[in-house]
This record gives sequence, structure tokens and C-alpha cells, in this order.
Amino acid sequence: MDYKAEFISLYEKHIQRPGADKLLGWMQTTDFFTAPASTRFHGACEAGLVMHSVNVANVLLSRFGDGDYTAESLAVCGLLHDLCKANFYKPGFRNVKNDATGQWEKVPSYSVQDAFPYGHGEKSVYLIERMMRLKNEEAVAIRWHMGGFDDAVRGGSYAISDAWRNYPLGVMLHIADLEASYLIEKGTSAVNK
Repeated sequence: MDYKAEFISLYEKHIQRPGADKLLGWMQTTDFFTAPASTRFHGACEAGLVMHSVNVANVLLSRFGDGDYTAESLAVCGLLHDLCKANFYKPGFRNVKNDATGQWEKVPSYSVQDAFPYGHGEKSVYLIERMMRLKNEEAVAIRWHMGGFDDAVRGGSYAISDAWRNYPLGVMLHIADLEASYLIEKGTSAVNK
């Protein structure tokens, strides 16, 4: 099964709330299923975003599926935490020096072209909530899933501590995001190959 099919299967199996079908329909009008997950790191390849989303959802469901949160909440967070990256990257080229030949070569790459610069986690929450309501703990988890990589945290915000203390789902999503990015998807960057 390819990642798009697995995403849709997980989504339709676990996410049953009002607006879920409308949100999935909207996602299919974007580049979500073909976009990279990053420009140079994990999933910096075609369909890297959907691959990453499936991986995060699978980690959440397998590690935390018997805990305090429903499979629906875990699937919502895992599959949709990076929705902000739909229509976010622009394909292009960059020059890379070939170590073997010493020659510069043009290689495919991605750059950020953010038409709606609204932040990272908060943008995902905003996009989801246009069509489907989130529970408080889901919204907080998605908002703060970047952990210490979030600009607000690096700028000195302490809100993340309160968020994770009050909503452990945020910690779970951050852990699943890290595991997917650094362990499961290791080597999925076209740039790092």
C-alpha cells in the first residue's frame, strides 16, 4: 500500500467526526499527498509529507493506543499535525558539488513559499478547524508539537510547559514526531542521499 492509500485508510478508519470528510476532500485539492515534509531534512522528497504523517500516526497509535486518548484523537494529531505544509513548498533546483568529480551539478530541491505565514502548529490548527472541530487537547498538542524547535519556545515562551503539563497528548505527539523524523525516516531526504 502506498502512503496516500495508507493515510486515507487510517483517516477513514479512525476519524469519524463531523467535517472529517470535508477536510479530507479539501486536502486532496492541495499538494499534501505529493509535497515533501521538509526542504533538506526528513522526508525532503516527493510524498515525504504524507509518509511522515502516516509514520507519526502509526507511532502514536502503536505506542499510546491503550492509554488515555482515543484512537480518533491519536489519528487526528498524527495525520494532521503538519497540515500547515500543504501548498507550502515550491519545487526547484540547487547546485551541489559532486564529491567524486569536483563538478557542480543541478539537483532537484524544495524551497519554502508560504502564502499564509501564520506559524507552524497554529496554522495546522487553523486549517483543520475551518472544516472539523478539534478537542482542546488535540489543538494544544498540534500547536506545540514542535517542542523546542518552535520559534515561540526559542524566543523564551513558557507556554509550552503549561501546555504539556495540562495536555500530555502534546508530549506524546512530540515524541512520535521525533521518532518518525529521526529514527523511522532516517535517510529519506533526497539531499542527504
